[in-house]
Amino acid sequence: MKQLHIADIHRSLGAQLIEFAGWEMPLSYTSLAEEHMAVREAAGLFDVSHMGEFKVSGQEALKFLQTVTTNDVSKLEILGSQYSTVTNEQGGTRDDILVYRLAENDYLVVCNAANVEKIGNWFAQKNNFDAKIEDITMTTTLFALQGPKAISTLQKLTDFDLTKIKRFRASWVNIAGTESLASRTGYTGEDGLEMFLLDEPQANPKRAAGLWKAILEAGKEYGVKPCGLGARDTLRLEAGLCLYGNDLTEEISPLEARIEFAVKLDKGDFIGREALLEQKKSGLKKVRIGLRMLEPGIPRQGYSIFREDEKIGWVSSGTFSPLLKKGIAMGYVPPDVKVGDTLSIEIHNRKRKAEVVEWPFYNPEKYGFKRK
Repeated sequence: MKQLHIADIHRSLGAQLIEFAGWEMPLSYTSLAEEHMAVREAAGLFDVSHMGEFKVSGQEALKFLQTVTTNDVSKLEILGSQYSTVTNEQGGTRDDILVYRLAENDYLVVCNAANVEKIGNWFAQKNNFDAKIEDITMTTTLFALQGPKAISTLQKLTDFDLTKIKRFRASWVNIAGTESLASRTGYTGEDGLEMFLLDEPQANPKRAAGLWKAILEAGKEYGVKPCGLGARDTLRLEAGLCLYGNDLTEEISPLEARIEFAVKLDKGDFIGREALLEQKKSGLKKVRIGLRMLEPGIPRQGYSIFREDEKIGWVSSGTFSPLLKKGIAMGYVPPDVKVGDTLSIEIHNRKRKAEVVEWPFYNPEKYGFKRK
């Protein structure tokens, strides 16, 4: 199993460790609900160094990325980022990614931990360009501080005005004496920063250890807590964000997943474009929806969705929401299903009613990065 750079610190904090995508990862430190609510009400610190990172550089780096991703990379300013997908020839999703433009011909691609090898091989196979692709996963540390008190906490550790970093933008910032690429992005629905430490040796992760400890110390007054994968999953689900392997797969297109903002069909040719154009023309057969339980029960991945007695789809992600105190889910159904419809989810051989809702599942005026 691969180890995080600061695995010893996680152990010393009492983390419950599990295997995830070939990594030993903290599932939780105290309880999932406590960590979840810390992020919604204060801030939570995540070590997400298991995520994959590829450096793409060279004269034709842009051309290469335009070919293998669905969003329009040419629109990125330096230190801008965009959410995107990598699709197969049939329009199915190979992975969902973030693309950063670090310099004129230098890009950083962040992919899911489970897909590092797959994406690395796919990129190598499709690279008929003057572009160099380098897997820098094992020498990159990635911490995410997420929640309404994230920026206030980090501001104590830097002279740089962090409010100048807008959403999906990044800056090189010295935080607690450590140079990091700080990005106004995240996977919780909340405001915050993701901080990349590049060229961090696994044998001597001094910078990573120092930064982690400094953030927790600075956040004490706000109630900042270290958080694990458990809370990360419930938070992203409340925000309506896709998890690869659940809500996105090789058989699900970004159009069906309703993340069409990450697909620019008019940017020129890319792998999967023809199939996606055909889907758009002939109509989608299935679409992702949100479901909030009207009756007791926790929906889980793979459970069947019914309209009266007819099975019409399946749950792709489901959980008990620590914020809403009820079961919530996302799933795939025919496109004629509308917000406000009542469907049923089969839970332990009993059909339980659920309402079709939009995401985020919480009130965006009270929670999340748009809160007032």
